[in-house]
Amino acid sequence: MHSRSVGPVRLARALASVLLVVTCLLALSGCSPAYNWRDLQLAGTPLQALMPCKPEAAERTVPLAGVPTLMHMHSCEAGGQTFAVAWADASAEARVPEILTGWRAGSLAAIRVDPATAADATTEWPVAVPGAQQLRGLQAAGQDPQGKTTQVRAAYFSKGSLVFQAAVYGPALPDEVLTTFFEGLRLP
Repeated sequence: MHSRSVGPVRLARALASVLLVVTCLLALSGCSPAYNWRDLQLAGTPLQALMPCKPEAAERTVPLAGVPTLMHMHSCEAGGQTFAVAWADASAEARVPEILTGWRAGSLAAIRVDPATAADATTEWPVAVPGAQQLRGLQAAGQDPQGKTTQVRAAYFSKGSLVFQAAVYGPALPDEVLTTFFEGLRLP
């Protein structure tokens, strides 16, 4: 009987094809996406958020409208941006407007933008958070603590006496990332 042998050229091509497939699979398995979106339920609130990375939690007492108030924050970094969701209980709905206005001005001051511009139309940013009350968006460009150019997009809103801030900071803020983050904010 005549046995059929595979020629060296065919064998080399077959091995090259297999090697190419294995190399591609290894390369793909080594890649990790910059954004690994996950749901976050903010304990003690009805707010759910979508975060692009595993957030760290922190609490501290800060003066909100002149009253020491416990603030809760979840933040993380992904794709060169910092994502943060924070909340506090204003203890009275009458304090909410003043707190949200002050919080917005404080965010501008943090990136070295004159807080007086908080009332300017140029800092308004159209954002929607279903179920939110007293919602205002913020857009601005300034400098981070190291003096590097940074941008911010943020939403300040309330639900009853609870006040919230959701924000993204970074040198560049891709539209698709902003859309995913802010559309992931949910209040019942």
